[in-house]
Amino acid sequence: MVRLPLTPEKRAAGKRLGERLRHARGGRILADVAQEAGMTLRKIETGRLATPAFTTIAALARVLPVSLDELAALCLPDTDLRQTG
Repeated sequence: MVRLPLTPEKRAAGKRLGERLRHARGGRILADVAQEAGMTLRKIETGRLATPAFTTIAALARVLPVSLDELAALCLPDTDLRQTG
């Protein structure tokens, strides 16, 4: 399967998601949160993995003080947010 290059909007959404996850993690160690969620987290927090799977987002919402709805909204490109809001 060939992965298409990310659009600027998807890269921006990935950065927003990463920033929110870092904030939600607070003082907790990255590796501890990743282990609790059952995944690696560094690429998501740095925006290098801009389009994580739904199950990844759901696992993070389970272990961090942030709702699944909020994380899902952050994953959408800015243009999608403006169309629905």
